[in-house]
Amino acid sequence: MKASKLETLKQIAAGIAAQFGPQCEVVIHDLSASKLEHSIVHIENGHVTGRRVGDGPSKIVMEQILSGQDSPQDQLAYLTRTPDGKILKSSTIYIRNYSGKVTAIMAINFDISSLLMVEHAISSITSVPDRANKREERITVINVNDLLEDLIEQSVALVGKPVALMNKEDKVKAIQFLNKHGAFLIIKSGDKVAKYFGISKYTLYSYIDAKTDTDTKQEEKTNG
Repeated sequence: MKASKLETLKQIAAGIAAQFGPQCEVVIHDLSASKLEHSIVHIENGHVTGRRVGDGPSKIVMEQILSGQDSPQDQLAYLTRTPDGKILKSSTIYIRNYSGKVTAIMAINFDISSLLMVEHAISSITSVPDRANKREERITVINVNDLLEDLIEQSVALVGKPVALMNKEDKVKAIQFLNKHGAFLIIKSGDKVAKYFGISKYTLYSYIDAKTDTDTKQEEKTNG
C-alpha cells in the first residue's frame, strides 16, 4: 500500500475515532504486505480489542486473504464479540487500488456493551410478554495466535474424537480442514499443529496432500 494512501486512511481513522470517542476502535490492515500475519499497520483506540500495530488479522480479514475475491462486498453493522466478552458493532470496509484490487481493510469496532446493558434495563420495564426476542449474530474477534488455536479446536470437533483416539484418516481430515481455512498461513503453525497431532513435519505435509475417502469416491464416480 502506498504511503500516501496509508496517511489518508490514518487521517480518516483518527477522525472516526475522535467523532465517536474512546469506545470506537478503527483498524487498518495492509493486505499488500509480505508478512500478512502482521497486517495491522495502524489502530485507533486499540484498547477496545487489546490489539496494536504489528498484530495479525482477525477472522474476517483472514477469510478475505483466503478467498482472494476480486470484488468482496463491504460488511457493515454486524455484531462481534471479543475474547473478554465485549460486544462490538463492527463494519469491514475494503480499500482498493486503481485497478480495483483489495490492498487494505479498514475495520470499525464500536464497543456497545454498556449500551446493551442500558437497553436491557429499559426493555425489562417497557417490554410486554409477546415481544419478539432478537437473536444476535456474534463473531469472535481474535488475533492470529488465537485464530490458530480456534481452528485446531474446530478441526477436532469436526472429527468428533480427541487426538489420542484419532487414526490416520481422522488426522488427515482434521489437518486438511486446517489447510482449507488458512491455518498454515500463520507463521510457525506447522510446528504447533504437528506437535498437537503427534506427527512429524514430513507426515504433516503428506497429510495436507493426501486424498480423503470423499475425494477417492468422487474420482471413482467420475471415472465410472
